[in-house]
Amino acid sequence: YPILIVKIPFFCKAIGYRHAGRTFRCASGVEKTPKKIYIVSAMALRDIRIFPDPVLRKENRPVEVFDERLKELARDMIDTMISKDGVGLAAPQVGENVRVVTIDARTDEERSRPIVLVNPEIVEKSGDIVWNEGCLSFPGIYEEIKRAEQVTLKARNLEGAEFTLKAEGLLAVALQHEIDHLEGKLIFDYMSFLRKKLVRRELKKKVEDMKKEAKETGGLA
Repeated sequence: YPILIVKIPFFCKAIGYRHAGRTFRCASGVEKTPKKIYIVSAMALRDIRIFPDPVLRKENRPVEVFDERLKELARDMIDTMISKDGVGLAAPQVGENVRVVTIDARTDEERSRPIVLVNPEIVEKSGDIVWNEGCLSFPGIYEEIKRAEQVTLKARNLEGAEFTLKAEGLLAVALQHEIDHLEGKLIFDYMSFLRKKLVRRELKKKVEDMKKEAKETGGLA
């Protein structure tokens, strides 16, 4: 990661520096100077939008400009996804209504190898699989969902080059889950009427608890 020099209060150095909805985590070798300048790694964690945040239902526009701003968004999404032990993350989950997805469908034994898909589109499906899916926008909530077992999709990388990806198992499920997000479709939509009522109630309490905790910690998790 690049290095960022910021002026922050002394008490923040062990937690992080928060700016414009992004949390910059401090490096282990943070040093204090007389002017209270700290060197931190530019690992930016964005806020996860929790259902029923309306941004999760908005239309997500295709990416047309492949610039540094797009790369920054992708880096932030990867950092956020990994910090939350997520398998995937879609841009609307961090408040950006563009068609960008990050995936890290590794097993516990594998090293993290996140991938970024811009304007992904599934072009072929086959087989069936039922997966007990969770979602960062539905903390603590899981739902069994029937998906295609194998998928083929087309997408673009951060330079705008088109590529094809074939996937099966967990990776195929994760891709379908995140592309659902780009269509404004959520795991909530797969639930029964009664289950939806219970989930709404549970998430309302969790959001209230999260706001209370954020207030107590000055907005830093």
